[in-house]
Amino acid sequence: MIGIVIVTHNQLADALIDTAVSVIGRKLKQVAAVCVWENESTNMLHTKIAGSIDAVYSSEGVLILTDMFGGIPSDLSYSFLKKGKIEVISSINLPILLKAVDSRKSMNLSTLSRCLEAYGKKSISVASEILGGNARSAMYSCPLDSLLHTCPGKV
Repeated sequence: MIGIVIVTHNQLADALIDTAVSVIGRKLKQVAAVCVWENESTNMLHTKIAGSIDAVYSSEGVLILTDMFGGIPSDLSYSFLKKGKIEVISSINLPILLKAVDSRKSMNLSTLSRCLEAYGKKSISVASEILGGNARSAMYSCPLDSLLHTCPGKV
């Protein structure tokens, strides 16, 4: 099973995990949170991320989910990228985390990463459009759209 490390500013990583546990009703296995606080040194943060990767690592790899591209959590996480072993996705939200937890047993790291990216873009909605009877935007059509229908689990 692919391990998951969530790296975010302040306590967002902990809050996402707590909320996911509440939604699915069980503890998340091989999932770790790294909370990045402004007073922590780069070396300390690097050590925290490395320790979390080690704690959830499996032969299937590790997916690092960060809160925003270009922020300190993402920038630090990029140093751990290792093709086929460790991947980073930015802009984590609850739907992406739930889909990752549900789908990580049935696909490899590369496929899971691409599936989650597409799923995350599709999971954002403008309520007035949907409630007004309009379909979700096809703005982010992707060659992997057919993959979304094969991503296991309904979240």
